[in-house]
Amino acid sequence: MSSELPILPIHSGPGPDGQQDSLRVKYQWLAVYFFFNLALTLYNKAVLGNFPFPYILTGIHTLCGTIGCLYFYMKGTFTLTSLSDRENVTLFMFSLLYTINIAISNVSLNLVTVPFHQIVRAMTPFFTVVIYVIGYRKVYSIMTYVSLIPVVAGVGFATAGDYYFTPMGFILTLLGAFLAALKTVATNRIQTGRLRLSPLELLFRMSPLAFAQCLIYAYFTGEAASLRDYWHSSMTTSMMLKLLLNGAIAFGLNVVSFTANKKTGALTMTVAANVKQILTIVLAIMFFHLAVTPMNAIGIILTLTGGAWYAKVELENKQRNTSTAATHRHKDKGTVTFKA
Repeated sequence: MSSELPILPIHSGPGPDGQQDSLRVKYQWLAVYFFFNLALTLYNKAVLGNFPFPYILTGIHTLCGTIGCLYFYMKGTFTLTSLSDRENVTLFMFSLLYTINIAISNVSLNLVTVPFHQIVRAMTPFFTVVIYVIGYRKVYSIMTYVSLIPVVAGVGFATAGDYYFTPMGFILTLLGAFLAALKTVATNRIQTGRLRLSPLELLFRMSPLAFAQCLIYAYFTGEAASLRDYWHSSMTTSMMLKLLLNGAIAFGLNVVSFTANKKTGALTMTVAANVKQILTIVLAIMFFHLAVTPMNAIGIILTLTGGAWYAKVELENKQRNTSTAATHRHKDKGTVTFKA
């Protein structure tokens, strides 16, 4: 298996303009990803305040994903790839990873404080690097490692607060960060490896499985029973419309997230998630007038600067690799073989 997993997309055509177009597409998808991710994060916080059923809400997201993908499939936007039994098992395991990651995150939140949860989850880029280095023998430049330090450390400063945790909470939060990295890597590999599924096809195949698993989680955690009481006492037409809009945004985020992951790479997506976390804090400061300590401000600056530094380092690495590949192609074309 190749150890090279491109982080920046490269056009097949030669010349600097083609490379620039490729980078522009990459950043456009990341910008759209930031928009949808921030929108869903803020909207989820608002909805869960009146609809306290995180597994049911995730189930609504996956149901809307199923319906949205079915619509595009019927419109002929994408076709289904013929998969072997082993490949279907791979997708089933991916859907389990998707829902287990959500479950562990929710459970760990009850055992640790929010600041501690955020700082541990900020270690996802570190786990992503570990997975690629050990699992795929990928080699990163020294500057890539260095640029990740402010990205991770900055979240810790920005969310500085009460770092209380139980031993089990610490283990589950750490496991959740690792599973988040594993899910991001798996998403990239399914779309760029042997399967090479399109974002819509991957979402179409995964969503029904994840929906069923969310319902199972909701049943065993008691959410399903509580929902029946809520339905009769508190459910309104307005709330149903809010949940529908929430599911539509989640569907858009999943499509954009899968596409951005395919075009930019898993490590870039985990770095983007950390930057998104900081942007969420910045928006909360702007709209809800939260108090900011000097340490919080340092953390915000560190993460944003680290994200920009990481992007610069990866851009330079890709341009260097592209230039080297072009030189090799030029030498190959200039070689003449004489036959005796």
